[in-house]
Amino acid sequence: MPWAVGQPKMAALEEEFTLSTGVLGAGPDGFLGVEQSDKADQFLVTDSGRTVVLYKVSDQKPLGSWSVKQGQTITCPAVCNFQTGEYIVVHDHKVLRIWNNEDVNLDKVFKATLSAEVHRIHSVQKTEPLVLFRRGAVRGLEALLAEPQQTIEAVIPDEEVIKWSEFFMVFKQPVLIFITEKHGDYFAYVQLCKSHSLSKYTLLLGKEEKCVKPNFTARVDGKFISLVSLSSDGCIYETLIPIYSSDTEKNHRLIRALMLKAVVSDAARNGTALTILDQDHVAVLGPPLPASKECLSVWNIKFQTLQTSKELPQGTSGQLWYHGEILFMLHGKCLTVIPYKCEVSSLAGALGKLKHTQESDTHSMPHFVDWETCSGYDLGSYSAEQSRTLRRKKSETNLQAEVPGSKQLLSIIKNDSEKHIEVELRKFLAKSTPDFHTVIGDVVAGLLGRCKAEPSFYPRNCLTQLIQTHVLSYSLCPGLMEIALEHTDVQMLQLCLQQFPDIPESTTCACLKLFLSIGDDCLQDININMESVFDYSDTIQDEKKEIKEQTEIVQNGFSPEDNSCSKDDQQLSKKPGDAAKETISFPVTSCPVAPKRAALLNAVLHSAYSEAFLLPHLKDIPAKHITLFLQYLYFLYLKCSGNATMTLPGISPPTLSQIMDWICLLLDANFTVVLMIPEAKRLLLNLYKFVKSQISVYSELNKIEVSFRELQKLNQDKSGRGLYSIEVLELF
Repeated sequence: MPWAVGQPKMAALEEEFTLSTGVLGAGPDGFLGVEQSDKADQFLVTDSGRTVVLYKVSDQKPLGSWSVKQGQTITCPAVCNFQTGEYIVVHDHKVLRIWNNEDVNLDKVFKATLSAEVHRIHSVQKTEPLVLFRRGAVRGLEALLAEPQQTIEAVIPDEEVIKWSEFFMVFKQPVLIFITEKHGDYFAYVQLCKSHSLSKYTLLLGKEEKCVKPNFTARVDGKFISLVSLSSDGCIYETLIPIYSSDTEKNHRLIRALMLKAVVSDAARNGTALTILDQDHVAVLGPPLPASKECLSVWNIKFQTLQTSKELPQGTSGQLWYHGEILFMLHGKCLTVIPYKCEVSSLAGALGKLKHTQESDTHSMPHFVDWETCSGYDLGSYSAEQSRTLRRKKSETNLQAEVPGSKQLLSIIKNDSEKHIEVELRKFLAKSTPDFHTVIGDVVAGLLGRCKAEPSFYPRNCLTQLIQTHVLSYSLCPGLMEIALEHTDVQMLQLCLQQFPDIPESTTCACLKLFLSIGDDCLQDININMESVFDYSDTIQDEKKEIKEQTEIVQNGFSPEDNSCSKDDQQLSKKPGDAAKETISFPVTSCPVAPKRAALLNAVLHSAYSEAFLLPHLKDIPAKHITLFLQYLYFLYLKCSGNATMTLPGISPPTLSQIMDWICLLLDANFTVVLMIPEAKRLLLNLYKFVKSQISVYSELNKIEVSFRELQKLNQDKSGRGLYSIEVLELF
């Protein structure tokens, strides 16, 4: 929407409503973003976990929902490519996905693995989206898709971190501004994408900003960008940043000016935000007074007055977005929509004294900043048709650029010995070549090609070095894990499971089969990463003694001698042959697998997956291996439940959520088979007892909660009490 400079406007908030949150929910950090779709009243909402939802605001309902696989995380808000109508999102910092309304599963849509981590994708009408990387580099989307593994340069120093960014079109010139922070100092970068001009400015924000970060928003004001910030002292300041700098090499220092005074309490450290509505109004989120509740307020900049406000009794996370004439904010745990309208403003209107009369016909000619976009700017942009053609060709062939030394290395890979290849590869990896990421793909392809041609050739040390560069993914070298499976190389497979974010479910299950079937004697001499395995050997004997001596103690709702299922226990023990089996049944205090096997299984638990694609492959695993895996998961579950923090010790152990998800997956896929195995019945019964006892504990906790609420109410009335008093409270 163009910024009109002419007749001033007056904003008014309309009736709010809440979008359905059954599809997604706000995490601890709220939502990642709300972005405009190619339809006027449709918006993309991205949560801080795995889901993107398309909402139609006029109908107050979702039109579509898409999620990445379990174990993957969306790391920047989804946006719409207004040229093609497609949606774009980045997960796990480097994996870019593109889809449209007809697509159902994100795992099946176009994917590009980038060579550097993405900070944000910006998209506006009538131009291609821009990709801003964490180190400050900028690329046009189509040029990036043409060569996803191209080298991305570092624009900002290592210590600086991007805190905020915005994209404008100014006089047909794409302009990107982003704010960075380093040790409490803030800097502004203005990137003119068409001319490749980058200017850096130091923002003098005040000493109080060293410990509390300010909130930023911006708009175009002629040849300047008006950067508006909400400071920790509760005031709003404006900094004018030149769009065109005469000296791009010099680091200019910019001083801010006071725009509005004391719009929020200076005691509010969190939950504050602001956005510009138009040239005369800003919307501010936060408590106006130290003791007041949080509210959304609209301030008139021209007349320095509070226009209107809306109290937010459920609190907010300090997130505020606006598109067109709609404000989005997080109220409690729900996404709230507040439409607003602008009317002609005057001092009387700003003070609330404007009579309800018709608007007078004005003939003033407003000045509009030119928001028309250019057809393409020099970031190596491609047309949409060229982009689609390149994507089709990408799956068939990758055009890799050669760098000095790479041809020689590829020639060595084809003919020389493993030892010589390893030495030359180590030398190559030590170099800092401009197209390092691109050449790595050729090197892996060359090694795998020779492995297939010569079955006796398996350069595991070379492949391990390449995986440890953190550049590869499964899609870049799909044959790597297949060859590792053929050679039963569990160390290589563990490394791939830890490094690759895009492993197919079929390959994950193939690894699981191998990890469960390989003998313990084969694992003894293999060097396996044991970070995810805690040392339980010293505690087994102590735990056995504790269970014998303290059978009545309940830990997190579970007692090993729970009598709630004693009848089932007795029936099970009376069956022929079960007495002997009971002596070798799985003990709850000992791990059923060796530590190295546990480390391999933990790598599977950490891997990303889609439940719909994983379940069919789990049915192919032999029943005895399913039982063993369930016993191991049950052991981990008991260890978590016996810990007050509900976590396992170690550097990167499986989480309780991962353990529970895999137990459910295995039972869903193999419940009938497991039920028919006599050795597994005891395990199923233990799982049943554990869940039943947990439900009982939660029920008792809910009863206690009611009593505590009543105590809290009684405790609130402290009138008439002296320094010392005795009270008797009766609980029924």
